[in-house]
Amino acid sequence: MTELLRNKVAESGIITLDLEQFYPDVLSVVELDIKQFLFRELILKEIDFRNALKTYDWSMYKGKTVAVYCSTDAIIPQWAYMLVATYLQPVAASFHFGNAEKVAYDLFLHQIKQLDVTPYQEERLVIKGCGTKQLTGEAYLEITKKLQPVVKSLMFGEPCSTVPVYKRKA
Repeated sequence: MTELLRNKVAESGIITLDLEQFYPDVLSVVELDIKQFLFRELILKEIDFRNALKTYDWSMYKGKTVAVYCSTDAIIPQWAYMLVATYLQPVAASFHFGNAEKVAYDLFLHQIKQLDVTPYQEERLVIKGCGTKQLTGEAYLEITKKLQPVVKSLMFGEPCSTVPVYKRKA
């Protein structure tokens, strides 16, 4: 008697969602460290700062996602970031506060918050647990907040070994 092998995981109808698919490439984010506009990279002198911004070549940020930050311990007044924004606004695709890694993570969280949940209505869903990126609890909070109202069940891990998180009561 020949017995067929069955893949019960494949037959279960569980959908796996890999959060890493929403993660932008950090290399696609260009950094703008404003220390270069400061006196001795530490002190913001308003006239010098304004002149440095005025003469800076902003064209390198055309169509790019820009991460604006200061890598030194300088005290930067809030208006300075506003001024930098006025120069980036006409050229950059978008700009955000923080270094490239932080901005990429913020964009990743934004992608989760914007996720169209229609394909997951009444589905059994597992959020993939292993990957190459270091994801924080915030990502898992956001995806649960987004999916719980629409899914039949929500799990964490891999389809063959899941941790149940939520199951809609009948």
